[in-house]
Amino acid sequence: MRAAVVRTFGGPEAVELVESELPRPGARQVRIKTAGAALNPVDLGVRAGFFGGAGKQIGLGWDVAGTVDAVGVASAWEVGDEVVALHEGLVKPLGAHAEYVVVGTDAVAKAPATVDAVHAATLPLNALTAVQALDLLELAPGQTLLVTGAAGAVGGFAVQLAARRGVSVTGLAREGDEEFVRSLGAAEFTTTGAAGAFDAVLDTAVLGEAALEWVRDGGTYAGVQPGAHPESVRGVRTTSVAVAADGARLAELAALVDEGVLTLRVAETYPLDAASKAHARLEEGGVRGRLVLVP
Repeated sequence: MRAAVVRTFGGPEAVELVESELPRPGARQVRIKTAGAALNPVDLGVRAGFFGGAGKQIGLGWDVAGTVDAVGVASAWEVGDEVVALHEGLVKPLGAHAEYVVVGTDAVAKAPATVDAVHAATLPLNALTAVQALDLLELAPGQTLLVTGAAGAVGGFAVQLAARRGVSVTGLAREGDEEFVRSLGAAEFTTTGAAGAFDAVLDTAVLGEAALEWVRDGGTYAGVQPGAHPESVRGVRTTSVAVAADGARLAELAALVDEGVLTLRVAETYPLDAASKAHARLEEGGVRGRLVLVP
């Protein structure tokens, strides 16, 4: 089995394609034959060594879509099921950027029926991050939310999910993204924040203290880098999401794709053996949608 890994930290050239033994699913696990695996910014951080693991082989990739091809005992899935899953973990010997992926049965959900596997592969990490961050904010219908990075992958899902909950969403992004952000359900659009103007901020653009200033006194700030949120000021509750695999929640999100609530965006696809090129492209910036590796 081929898999994309890093064994030394560095730039895109550090990504290696290695041959690995075909993994076998244990109890309450499934093996998925990969049809699509999205590349995310966290993969660049892992590759660069931001999360440690020096001296180890570290597998890349969190998102996978494909077909169940083997199951362990006590699995809720059957061979042939079309699924999506989150393969979480910053330092793991094999990730989702591989021809086959073994994950826990509770991390798996039925794939959306209305999109192909390449598009489905863009759902797990980013949509789960968005919905779990919104849960932390605990907003009621009618309250105001600013989503920074609203045209990005996590931000776009957050806008759609929050608007569906009846929250009044303002999307912050570049001028050229206004039409798109409004199409996601944002009631308002801005390229700059305003001090104390919102009940909450979901800071997917990782602006930190600058975004915190846009929350009203006693409001809430949520970041998307675990533990890296700014300290509380003016009674603002600050927190950050540490995304967790949740097959039941992922199934709800997949259903929202089929209902037309969530929009899946693929910018480009790359063969698995061009993983380093995909890393280089993501590092350049300006990508709208996800880059997806196709074994």
